[in-house]
Amino acid sequence: MVKVYYEKDANLSSLKDKTIGIVGYGSQGHAHALNLKDSGLNVIVGLYKGSKSWAKAEAAGLRVSTAAEMARDSDVIVMLIPDPAQPEVYRKDILPHLSAGKSLVFAHGFAIHFKTVVPPKNVDVWMIAPKAPGHRMREVFVQGNGVPSLLAIHQDATGHAKELALAYAKGVGSLRAGVLETTFKEETETDLFGEQVILCGGVTSLIKAAFETLVEAGYQPESAYFEVMHELKLIVDLMYEGGMEYMRYSVSDTAEYGDYTRGPRVIDQHVKDNMRKVLDEIQDGSFAKEWITENDEGRPRFLRLRQENAGHPVEKVGKELRAMMPWLKSTK
Repeated sequence: MVKVYYEKDANLSSLKDKTIGIVGYGSQGHAHALNLKDSGLNVIVGLYKGSKSWAKAEAAGLRVSTAAEMARDSDVIVMLIPDPAQPEVYRKDILPHLSAGKSLVFAHGFAIHFKTVVPPKNVDVWMIAPKAPGHRMREVFVQGNGVPSLLAIHQDATGHAKELALAYAKGVGSLRAGVLETTFKEETETDLFGEQVILCGGVTSLIKAAFETLVEAGYQPESAYFEVMHELKLIVDLMYEGGMEYMRYSVSDTAEYGDYTRGPRVIDQHVKDNMRKVLDEIQDGSFAKEWITENDEGRPRFLRLRQENAGHPVEKVGKELRAMMPWLKSTK
């Protein structure tokens, strides 16, 4: 059985006399920093000189310094910048100040699992990986709740790594929802797999294919958008609240029957076979190597794909329709 930790399993006093340095102030960085600050802990945000986030962090009442100064002054150093940027920042700014007994912390295991960052043996290395985007993590915390997280220990040089990790999880609010114990390997590989085959790659590819099928058959793009994109949130919200059973209870019998009989025709065995291939590429390091090389070469394919997908007709139609729904949050 998986081990799950809750509020009773941690004490913030484990971090009360320590300084926590947050590298980055993006999606995850701002949420971790603000939640920890609101929990009464001592936080520094480390940024590069000239960062647009510097003023934002200071306006939020946070102490800000360069990443190197932050690493020098912190006992717990949390890497919350994108995976491709971590190796250089680590080597240049963090490693020179990573003295014995400090903690090097991650919210995703990519750098450790694929060895783009290799810490010295005399520091603790652990992970608290929230299962939500940073803005949602912060929003839920302010409401008095928390998002679940995963906990993993890679190195326990001090003998207190788990104690510190649980205190950190309490500080960011995750113990309110539950923290599951795992490994860097499992978190990294399952996270990449989920992003690629369901949460991002799978869903967006399915939406585009369905939209194109309807439009090519002569249906109005606006009708197609509502059916395959807009209503998706309603279905996901139902599953989020009560699983697939509750979603099926909430929709019509016609929709439920179509779910059982037509869904497996679309997502058939060959799709599952392709999922296994994607997982193989994650497990054997092929995807990591490809992504690292892509970044080393200046991201030519990534930027081309970003531009191509931004110009897809479903995006154009969706933007026009959402403009007529002012109650939706702005994505600007």
